[in-house]
Parts: sequence; structure tokens; C-alpha cells
Amino acid sequence: MSNAGKGASAPGKGRFETGIYAHLVGWGMALPEKVMTNEDLSAFVDTNDEWIQSRTGIRERRIASEKETTATLGLRAAQQALDIADVLPAELDMIICATSTAENAFPAAANLIQAGLGATRAGAFDLGAACSGFVYAVHMAAQIIRSGSAETVLVVGSETLSRVINWNDRGTCILFGDGAGAVVLRASSAPGGVLSSILRSDGDGCDLLGLPTFGSLDSEDALASGHPLGKMHMNGGEVFKFATRVISESLTQAVEQAGIRMGDLALIVPHQANARILQAAARTLKLSESLFMSNLERYGNTSAASIPIALTEAVQQGRVKPNDYIAMVGFGGGLTWAAMIVQWGTPLTPPAGAAGFIKRQRRRFSYFAAGWRRSVGRLSRQVGGLVSRLLPERGRMERLKRRVEREPLD
Repeated sequence: MSNAGKGASAPGKGRFETGIYAHLVGWGMALPEKVMTNEDLSAFVDTNDEWIQSRTGIRERRIASEKETTATLGLRAAQQALDIADVLPAELDMIICATSTAENAFPAAANLIQAGLGATRAGAFDLGAACSGFVYAVHMAAQIIRSGSAETVLVVGSETLSRVINWNDRGTCILFGDGAGAVVLRASSAPGGVLSSILRSDGDGCDLLGLPTFGSLDSEDALASGHPLGKMHMNGGEVFKFATRVISESLTQAVEQAGIRMGDLALIVPHQANARILQAAARTLKLSESLFMSNLERYGNTSAASIPIALTEAVQQGRVKPNDYIAMVGFGGGLTWAAMIVQWGTPLTPPAGAAGFIKRQRRRFSYFAAGWRRSVGRLSRQVGGLVSRLLPERGRMERLKRRVEREPLD
């Protein structure tokens, strides 16, 4: 857990020994085109629009196509965030992707995003903390920047949950959707940015919300409980109680660690899980529900992608202004939860005219070159593989020919 805020006399002053602050300077989001409404769900699950909306607040969600993956959605969100930040892929020092649904065990989704951007100087790794993952990842990025080992870090939250949902389980399939969001963090000597982070876990609750896979110690228990391997399961009632408790606790701790008061918050961007959870948290904290950013009705629960998607829309709607104190709070499988306070910086103004045009074109060229390099590399490996298979065969034929020449047939 971060101790960054301890001993600070005022927000942003004397907070970090290095004098380096991690500011959010870019943001972006990407969503699949396909929309699945509650009416669509009722065609194959025993449910209806009124039942779902009254219990969750969700009206529709997005579903990835066969050509859309966690990495491709993350790449689109990342490109948008780099445009806002006016950062070139080559300037990135690190890429962190928070996800529970990467298309491979390895390479990481972050590796694929790095390749798609052409961020040839960046390290890349995935971070798994379920729905809390984005806040965990931003904390990691901020710490890397504060340490002085990186100047610019890209954080992506991306999920294709539709591929791990049990579509026969109406308790879970009504909740989740697909999407991606991203932010760019950059080092600055100006106070602000990420002020505090609270990261927590309770592994004793791992059976309440999980995605069991082959080879796990709990796979037999999951099967015995009727949970298909590779499909998500959840104890909705227990998760609800857990979430309403940890939102208020972690936000209170994060606010205290940042050296501000709850009343100083201009906006709270929570994990978009259930409208009732957000309402309960507002009551517990004695805050107006209007302080909580919510886009749940249109996208459902997108796990690690939900907070960056909601943050991006909040900025687009003008709900975030310079020097505002913003809270982000996530909770989910693990069990994990996390809260963070960010002091919003003054938005950067991308260079206008020729300078801005040239930098935009350099980003586009980087994406094009990355795709070309990937295609050429794959073709080269395919040709190399074919040649390596043909050479032994050619050598065998040459040896046979020489043998026949030495020993002519009668």
C-alpha cells in the first residue's frame, strides 16, 4: 500500500521525496460497435428489461466481434489517449494493461498493444486485479514515474468479458460488457496528479467472484458447484455487501491520505458494477449521487475498463476542470479493491499549425510502420520455416542422386 500521502502538510506540497509528480495528461476509450440490449438478452435468458434495469441500472452493453480482442480494443483506446496527450509512441517508457481477459496467457495484451503502437522503447506487461485492476495499474505507473525510472507511462484497462460469460447464468450474463479505456501519465515538477492510493485484497473471498481455469486448485470445487471452467461465476449478494463496504472505507482512507476532505472532491469515478452499489455508497458517505460518474446503463460492467471509460466520458462532458480533486475507486474479484485521489492538472495544449500536424502524422506513421513491420516479420518467419523444411529434403535428394550415379542400375 502506498504511504505517499503520509506527513504531507497540504495537498501537493512536500508530498514526494523525489519532487516528481505523476500527472494524467491523456485519456481515451474504445467500444465495440455491437450493442446488446436487455430485450436481446430476454430472447435466450429468462429475464426482461424491467427486471434488469430495476436491479442493476443496466439497459444495454457492448459485445466484441470476432475480430475485436482485448488487445485491439486497448490499442484503439491507447491511440486516442496518445493523441490527447500529444505523445509519440517512441516517448513511452512503459505500457501496463489491466485485464482479466487477455487473449493469450502470453504474450501479454500489453505486448500486443506495444507492437501495434510501435512503442519500441517501452517495456510492457499485464496486471491482473480484476475490476480493481485499472486503479492498481495507475498506482504502479505513478510509482514508476516518481522513482525517476520513467517519464511517460501508458495505462490501459481492456476487457472482452463476453468470451468468459456463462450465457445460461442470468445472474452474471446480464451484467457484463466489453470495452477499453486508457490514460497517459507523465512526470512533472508541478504539484498534483496522483496524490494517494489505497490498495487492498482479501483472498479469503476468492470463491465469491471468480473465473476458474484448468489446472487451478479450485477447478474441482468449481465443477462440483456447477461452475463451468473458463466461465465467470459470482455470489451476487455477498459481492454487493463487500462492495458497498469497501467503497466508503477506501475512499475515506484515500481522502485522508491525500490531505484533503471528502467535501473537496469534485467527482468520484467508481467501478461501474451496479447502480444500487453506487446509491448505497453515496448514502454511507452522505454524498449526493450526482457526485458519482455513471455510464452503467449504456455499457454495463466492463471490469478493468469501466473506470477509464467513465473518466474519459466525464472529461468529454466537461465534468473535470483544472485543479479538481477526482477520486477513482474499484472493487472486484480476488477479492481486491483500490481507491485513488488525483488532482487534475491544467490540460496541455497540443502544438497548433505545422508543428501539431507533423506530430500527428508521426504518430500515424508509427502505427503504419508497426503494422508493416509485424506483417513483414511474420512473412519472413513463414518463409524461413518453409526453407528450413525444404533444405533437409533437398539434401536428402542430393545424397540419393550421388548414390545412384556411383551405383548405376543394371
